[in-house]
Amino acid sequence: MSISDLFDSGFKDRNKGHFASIVRVAMENGHLSEEERLFLDVLAKRLEISEQEYKEILANPKAYPINPPYLHVQRLERLYDLSRMVYADHVLGPKQKEILTRFALALGFTPGNVQYIVDKSLSLLVMNVDSDTFVYEMQHMNK
Repeated sequence: MSISDLFDSGFKDRNKGHFASIVRVAMENGHLSEEERLFLDVLAKRLEISEQEYKEILANPKAYPINPPYLHVQRLERLYDLSRMVYADHVLGPKQKEILTRFALALGFTPGNVQYIVDKSLSLLVMNVDSDTFVYEMQHMNK
């Protein structure tokens, strides 16, 4: 029995929406790099996205809504995934920062501090931190 079998279809739908959001970021430049494709493959397995769902989401990622998580920690975990995707090409151009800002807002971060959050998340990725360190640092960035 997989983890998703223990939860309702809303859990699965949220995972598909999250995955579709990341696909949108990855495809913003019109193509997927090999590094982005590998990241999507791993993430699809982690989110229990089937091969058929994977293909459908790649074909039309905008068909799935962005479902902002309720808990702050979950928002930070999703921000980590999205930030990694933006940073995957190792080119921190203004368009990538703009895309991450849009998704951070969609995840429920406030307009008043979203730029600081995006800057901090990208700086943590430059340091190549893991998910747990990312969440910890983001939670304690004002202390």
